Amino acid sequence: MKLVAILGSPHGMQGNTGILLDGVLQAVRAEGAEVEVFSLDKLDVKPCLGCDACHISGECAIDDDFERIRGAFEAADGLILASPNYIVSVSAQLKALLDRCSPLLHLQSIAGKYAVAVETSGGPGGEEVQAYLLRFLRMLGYATVGSVGALGWQMSNEAMKAKPLAAADELGRRLVKAIAEKQEFLEQQAERQAMYERMKQLMTMTREHWPYEYAYWAANHGL
Repeated sequence: MKLVAILGSPHGMQGNTGILLDGVLQAVRAEGAEVEVFSLDKLDVKPCLGCDACHISGECAIDDDFERIRGAFEAADGLILASPNYIVSVSAQLKALLDRCSPLLHLQSIAGKYAVAVETSGGPGGEEVQAYLLRFLRMLGYATVGSVGALGWQMSNEAMKAKPLAAADELGRRLVKAIAEKQEFLEQQAERQAMYERMKQLMTMTREHWPYEYAYWAANHGL
């Protein structure tokens, strides 16, 4: 089983989000899964230009690390998405990556895989950020297994961080189990199917403008 983890914290694995993410990573590795970690503080992922090159030709016009990350997404069985809460949203580093995932959304090329979210906050709004991350994942076609969050003061206190780390461990093990057992999350199916149908309609409407994406749908999904 191969997983990918994306860390959107500018502090890398040494920050609160990295420490909480590591709790998930240790659990999935203990269950026998391999994990490739992309820490965005060490990578070059530029903002989307909105140029439509990826929709037209299948290749992004920006020369950076995104295509390597995208390839890892498509090859892995599941995804762990982690970010600090910055003003009730994800970090700028992660938002740049999420915006670049437009072709994954359009193509629905990773539909049927599994994912979880990790978040830490210095103040309120953490649950909203977790909900945003999980919604983004379901839009791409992932079945979301759950999320874990913690406040910064918890993660900086050895006694207090035991509880969120235990929750991170449990989430990691649930992710591996969901993938191994090919669990179905029936309550999510309508949401994911609605997005799939919306993208199918979009491909039909834009077939002359976005030939690569239309051809992908015709070959892989049927139109």
